Amino acid sequence: MTETNDVRETARLDVDALLDSPRTRIVVCCGAGGVGKTTTAAALGLRAAERGRRAVVITVDPARRLAQSMGLAELDNTPRPVPLPETARGSLHAMMLDMKRTFDEVVKEHADPERARQILANPFYQTLSTSFSGTQEYMAMEKLGQLRQSDEWDLIVVDTPPSRSALDFLDAPERLGRFLDGKLIRFLSTPASGAFRLLGAGFNVVSSVVGKIVGAQFLADLRSFVSAFDTVFGGFQERAERTYRLLQTPGTAFVVVAVPDTDAMREASYFVDRLAQESMPLAGLVINRTHPLPSGPGARLGSAEALAAAGDLAEAGTHPLAVAALRLHAERVRTHERETRLRARLLSAHRGVRVSEVAARPEDVHDLAGLRGIGSALAGEAGQTGEGTRRREGDGTGQEDH
Repeated sequence: MTETNDVRETARLDVDALLDSPRTRIVVCCGAGGVGKTTTAAALGLRAAERGRRAVVITVDPARRLAQSMGLAELDNTPRPVPLPETARGSLHAMMLDMKRTFDEVVKEHADPERARQILANPFYQTLSTSFSGTQEYMAMEKLGQLRQSDEWDLIVVDTPPSRSALDFLDAPERLGRFLDGKLIRFLSTPASGAFRLLGAGFNVVSSVVGKIVGAQFLADLRSFVSAFDTVFGGFQERAERTYRLLQTPGTAFVVVAVPDTDAMREASYFVDRLAQESMPLAGLVINRTHPLPSGPGARLGSAEALAAAGDLAEAGTHPLAVAALRLHAERVRTHERETRLRARLLSAHRGVRVSEVAARPEDVHDLAGLRGIGSALAGEAGQTGEGTRRREGDGTGQEDH
């Protein structure tokens, strides 16, 4: 079976050149949920560290599996050193984003001690800092800004939060700021005093109705929160804008992660477009859990031919194992052809995007050796492409887990 020219001629994402370049200071792994961003980010951080970088990985994956794969008992909001073999030329730290702790840190930095105490103790703030849509994405960007400012690491790898849309990571700061500065919040938090007394009984009636809907205590908490938060809100906006600009610099590289299914590839396409619109540097695309065809004498046997041969053998009542193998091969060919069409469709819309493909693995990653294997596959190293598949010129393949 012959692949399309679009597939053959696609340039491979040179992962090692990206990680080795001292100009690369931030790598952001983004994409839809469930496409392997966390494992990709961890594998990139490990490979960078073993090649000489002082790397830190920010993950949002609460699963203990990732911490264990790095040889750590747990991950929290503080970067922890990952034990590496003596052959490693650099260092690796890892952390899991705790959005409330990060939010608390920003409040303490921007408010005086008494104002910070009022904000942190406020029930409305406690709800906002743990469950408001967009807070996790905002705080991921906030933590990125903190780590970059510390200058303790020369490479930061960010695993963006899982969301319904990968675009939430870029939209979150504006959305959170719009919410906190919105007319409804300002209206609800304005006491019936001062100029509003001129409205007389009408305003009091509206305020009373609103209080019954949202609760008088909630209204009081909201008013107290906005009053205390006003002094630090400008700092939040400024920090968000600074981090946003940081994402646009040449030292940042976005890696869009996808799997070969329709929804994930559509999300990847949207994200590539959005990055271009926002003038954010795209390094390339990682397609995880692909199914390349195996090498060998029967590798180019098409699905129709395989099914026909299986049918002949089944009718003759001979070689049942060969029948099963031929049917499995036919299914694999159909899967590969479907993935190739999806890939070609995306790349035809985004010509010039560099690609690294990572073949599906039979088991999850559970240790550094597994992450190292993923990193080798991302780099397109021979022998790491899965199921005996050879790396073709201009097309890296490899192995990935979920």
